[in-house]
Amino acid sequence: MRLLIAAAAGLALTVSVKGKPPQIDDAAITSTDNPPLLSSFGFFNGGADRPASALLPYNLRTPLFTDYAEKQRFLYLPKGKKFTIDPDGRLIFPVGSALIKSFGYHDASGKLNIIETRLLLHKADGWVALPYVWKTDGSDAELKVGGARKPAIFKKPDFTQMSISYAVPNKNQCKQCHSTKDSVMPVGPVWQNLSFADTKSRLAFEKRGNLAGAVPSFEAKWDDPKSGALEARALAYLRVNCGHCHKPTGSASNSGLFYDDHERNSAALGIGKRPVAAGRGSGNFEFVIEPGHPERSILIYRMKSIDPGIAMPELGRATEHYEGVELLEAWIKSLPAS
Repeated sequence: MRLLIAAAAGLALTVSVKGKPPQIDDAAITSTDNPPLLSSFGFFNGGADRPASALLPYNLRTPLFTDYAEKQRFLYLPKGKKFTIDPDGRLIFPVGSALIKSFGYHDASGKLNIIETRLLLHKADGWVALPYVWKTDGSDAELKVGGARKPAIFKKPDFTQMSISYAVPNKNQCKQCHSTKDSVMPVGPVWQNLSFADTKSRLAFEKRGNLAGAVPSFEAKWDDPKSGALEARALAYLRVNCGHCHKPTGSASNSGLFYDDHERNSAALGIGKRPVAAGRGSGNFEFVIEPGHPERSILIYRMKSIDPGIAMPELGRATEHYEGVELLEAWIKSLPAS
């Protein structure tokens, strides 16, 4: 059988695949060693566009912004195992599970060219985050614990073309965003924020879970005005893009800003709050969020910046998320000025 696979550099490669598709290697997932090649796990059958049948695809209602990259998300569960859901809606996965997320951009023909695939592997002693970068010919991806830089050209939603140096995070940077009480943990799979491409995908995903503790309602989508009020959409955006660090157990807990699931206190959200530490990052503004004035709010100043010493979030962003900033500006403008 011959197939066309997408290559990381925008090339196409035709390869031959013989015999049965590779089986997912459970031992590779739980091993203390980290394979140098992504193919060692069996997650893909010859290329990034051919996920193994054992993988469960899913999407997020509000995804983390990463320089407008398109993402493909999969869950792998060991045979006979199921995930559970805690009271907050977070999915809890058994040892041997894997979360697989690929990042890429569409070329002029509309084909998605994958640059990297990040893994979260649930080993016996906890989760491990690993970045794999796809070879130019798209045949396999190599472990890059030190991260990497790749040129990327893409079009924003308004069709403006952009060219950036796309950053693949190093292993420590992966840990920074996924840190909870100094342990690596998944941050994306929250029941309220899950979505699926079709009914078949949703049913297959739900079949592998114990849904007894599932939170019944789904949160607002940041980019869909019909899904909820302006504030609900703004808070959903902040939770996904900031809440993994800005929470009591996160790496930015000393800031006093909390955008996780629980916090709705106005000061903890930054409304009328002065920064814990001033400096360049404050832009000479007084408040994290000044009600009625997004143009004088530190939050907006840092979200617009691409200066590494000022920009927030700190990682995964070489450009401004214009649409996300626009949403938060509208929310801040709606807050009654004191």
